[in-house]
Amino acid sequence: MSNPPTSNVNAELAALRERIDTLDRQLIAVVAERLQVCHEVAAVKEGLDAPIIQPARVRTVVESRRQLAIDAGIDADFAEQLFRVLLTETHRIEVAGRRPEPAPDKAANAGDRSGVDTMVSRVDHVVVAVPDLRTAIDSMVEKFGFHEVPLAEPHHGVAGVAAGGVTFVLVDPTASPAVASYVARHGSGVQHVALEVLNAGYTRACLHDAGAPLLTEVTVDADGHEQFFAADDPATGLQLGFISRTGHRVGLGTANVLALFDALDHHGSPHAG
Repeated sequence: MSNPPTSNVNAELAALRERIDTLDRQLIAVVAERLQVCHEVAAVKEGLDAPIIQPARVRTVVESRRQLAIDAGIDADFAEQLFRVLLTETHRIEVAGRRPEPAPDKAANAGDRSGVDTMVSRVDHVVVAVPDLRTAIDSMVEKFGFHEVPLAEPHHGVAGVAAGGVTFVLVDPTASPAVASYVARHGSGVQHVALEVLNAGYTRACLHDAGAPLLTEVTVDADGHEQFFAADDPATGLQLGFISRTGHRVGLGTANVLALFDALDHHGSPHAG
């Protein structure tokens, strides 16, 4: 069977994009209405002298919206990200509404954006090298209120901890010889920051064209996630990873985390002491 004419495909694509545009307008209208209700809630709270932030209500919203997402066939972790952003904006509105100055004007056009600026969506996770994994986990859980999160591939010497939408991956020298070598050279601290991007290949090409120091090519793991690493930047000391979560949403992949340690051990760190 022959493929449909290009003109028909383009027309169908244009129609689908128009549906998306219409849905996005409806989505913005619903968000605007929700935030307006939040203004009204803030006024009621102020009259009752009630606290602005109510943790029990936050937990209820997060858990119930996760269930609504599951019922609708939407990934619950994705839905939680959306609602945590909304809850943060709600809290900001309630506090800012009591300030005397007007809100600043903002334009739709935010100015020229680089290709990387277009691709990056959020900080995916931060990898931290630690001298002892158990001690580090206990500190994050008991002192800072984080909780352990499951790993897609459990690995000795590696653990994930999270609080809300913030995830740290803790790695100690028992994870691999490369990690042990890294900790011996640099001690404990942030090893790299992983940024989630829409497309890893395009992002890497943009960085290459801009002359950014790159350490690896794009690799694809068993779960379908694309990832590459930049070399640490001598101007900032910042080590960045870039990941496109094009597979299913699963727990943190230890292979991805350990890959940069291996790459640095193989190529040598520019800042090795």
